Amino acid sequence: MLLMMALLLGMASCGNKGKQAPTGDTTRATTTAVAAAYELDSLLLVADNLVDKSVSVRGFVTHTCKHSGKRCFIVGKDGKTSFRVEATGEIGGFNRELVGSEIEVKGVVKERRLTAEFIDRHEKEVNEQQATDEDGSAESCAAELENIQQMRAWMKEHDKGYYSIYYMDGESYEVVENE
Repeated sequence: MLLMMALLLGMASCGNKGKQAPTGDTTRATTTAVAAAYELDSLLLVADNLVDKSVSVRGFVTHTCKHSGKRCFIVGKDGKTSFRVEATGEIGGFNRELVGSEIEVKGVVKERRLTAEFIDRHEKEVNEQQATDEDGSAESCAAELENIQQMRAWMKEHDKGYYSIYYMDGESYEVVENE
């Protein structure tokens, strides 16, 4: 009986050895398992490959929604491209004090596709609004029409029947402390 117990204990310890962490330098394995955060500009270059994947991204907060705090907008170092982050997961909301701060957000990249038909309808609405507006908002309509043209140029350049808008369902974030 004792021999049988010793045999079982020996077999159990051999089976567990494969599950134990290797001895020696485990820092390298841990480091490669945890991906570094994307800078926003870099993330947007490969966003189509990251849809529905969990990533971390860094950017500077330019706006938080005033009433609900359920979304914020970040920009990269170039300050040109904006990226929307929705408050989900551990994020109850984004407070207004974050504006101007650099944050690192962990979450899932999402995509909204604007079809060519949708863009055509939107352009028609903007043109109708521009024709009836006499309150000085013509410049905002002109900016909107320029955005529409940029969307069409992107669609043509990428041979797509839609325009992609990428955003993130943010699960958690941290303020990046400047060193």
